Amino acid sequence: MIFITGDCHGNFERFNPSIFPEQKEMTKEDYVIICGDFGGVWHKDEESPEETMVLDWLDSRPFTTLFVCGNHENFDRLYQYPVEDWHGGKVHKIRESVLHLMRGQVFEIEEKKIFSFGGASSHDIQGGVLEPDDTEFEKKYATLSRGYLPFCINHWSWWKQELPSEEEMEEGRQNLEKHDNKVDFIVTHSCATSTQALLGHGLYSKDYLNEYLEEIRQKCKFKKWFFGHYHDNRNVNAAEILIWEQIIRIV
Repeated sequence: MIFITGDCHGNFERFNPSIFPEQKEMTKEDYVIICGDFGGVWHKDEESPEETMVLDWLDSRPFTTLFVCGNHENFDRLYQYPVEDWHGGKVHKIRESVLHLMRGQVFEIEEKKIFSFGGASSHDIQGGVLEPDDTEFEKKYATLSRGYLPFCINHWSWWKQELPSEEEMEEGRQNLEKHDNKVDFIVTHSCATSTQALLGHGLYSKDYLNEYLEEIRQKCKFKKWFFGHYHDNRNVNAAEILIWEQIIRIV
């Protein structure tokens, strides 16, 4: 079985057996995929006791947890986890059964091909991104804290790696070409430019990741595309599905 859900932001309450009773019939050979903003790797420099408890609990679930990265991840730490080959693609191994599906990979799971590509632009930084080593950091922080515009701090609550590198995008193109640009499922955090336009009716600004995903959308044949980020549960069209708090079975 493969289930899929949306942004968790470090809160995995939805995986309690009382909320997700299907897990009673699952094993580690069954999977739950999170469409970004996993949030389980967040503490600044090292795994906090709270994180250890939560990640160990998640690892103790009868299923295997997979996730693509969102924009709210601690990329400094996430990219330090060991990289392993798994089901045809590359993962960061957070726990034995908690795995980050890296960008631009094609995984073969339950005889289905799944293309993964995490990342998105943060929409909660209208106040800007503060640099911790700025000599006026305290002053700027105090000023912004008194205002109404949300802001972030570099390497504390925001990372430039929320958007992919050219190398990651090119790896995605090459991996899809190896599979003749045909997969069963695409799992991302953001979505293609045209999809976002349908979703937001002009509310959202596009970035180069949206444009890259639009390129994928035009070139690749797929059955379903699942994404998170926009905090809603909605079928944008017959093939592209925005998911948040729901957990749905796809295989």
